[in-house]
Amino acid sequence: MTSGGGAAYWLRRAAAASLGVDPAAFSATGDMLMCRLFIGADARLWRTRLKSVRMRGYSTSVRLENFYWRVLEEVARRDGMNVPQLLAKLHEELIEAHGEIDNFSSFLRVCCGRYLTLQLAGDVPRDSGRPIRDLDAEGILRREAARMAEGGPSMRRAGTRAEPAPAAAP
Repeated sequence: MTSGGGAAYWLRRAAAASLGVDPAAFSATGDMLMCRLFIGADARLWRTRLKSVRMRGYSTSVRLENFYWRVLEEVARRDGMNVPQLLAKLHEELIEAHGEIDNFSSFLRVCCGRYLTLQLAGDVPRDSGRPIRDLDAEGILRREAARMAEGGPSMRRAGTRAEPAPAAAP
């Protein structure tokens, strides 16, 4: 097939356009792109940025995608810090609690994911004016653990039950 896609391709695109669907949501064969919601996002979100930070008296660099830097900026702002201060504080407390860490960037990505997930679950207020340090961390951790023990994702809102998994086909 040529890169032009053929008559069927152009007919599907024209039909989509007439229905108000963005023709860019279709693959080269004219099929709707399954992951359009994700691949249609601003590409700047997944570009990486390197930031220098001083932790435990040493200068180091952390490379993360812009999406994660944005989340870390929000978390830092909630507690009156900038991102380098937040990273230094997280690193210090992580070392204190668990010793050395192999991949600090991975830890930061998980922190960002958990922050957003805990907001969806209602455990972390979406109102960014409420500092993280003022939240009941132990209570949040208990509720998160209980949701995980129920077999569901940690983002499930407290008080909701997991749907049973469909039975496996014989």
